[in-house]
Amino acid sequence: MNDAIKPIGKKNPNLPFHPGVRAGDYIFVSGQVAKDEQGNMCVGNIEEETRWTLESIRRILALDGADLSDVVKITVYLEDARDFGRYNGVFKEFFAEGRIARTTVEARAVVSCKIEMDAIAYKPVR
Repeated sequence: MNDAIKPIGKKNPNLPFHPGVRAGDYIFVSGQVAKDEQGNMCVGNIEEETRWTLESIRRILALDGADLSDVVKITVYLEDARDFGRYNGVFKEFFAEGRIARTTVEARAVVSCKIEMDAIAYKPVR
């Protein structure tokens, strides 16, 4: 086992991975969907699900002292590419400066949701 890799967050006993992992100065956040603070799925329009998903990422990053301002890359999986403009509008609220790299693809998630995102943050270990 590599001690330089540290799991972040509570692992779901039914899944073989953690919500996040720190590897050196980087934090890798596993794919997140629209969930509330208790981990319950939230169903809404694309704008609402985008906000809830980004808040899920924010909560995981906070567990290791990071925030959305530390994010350098996000990959977005949209159920319907026609939602791009609406999700992008909400995304701009969270990343107004656009100082990140991003990829957006159309893909169907394994759970019932409109959007899923994973993220990479850079937060040097002190």
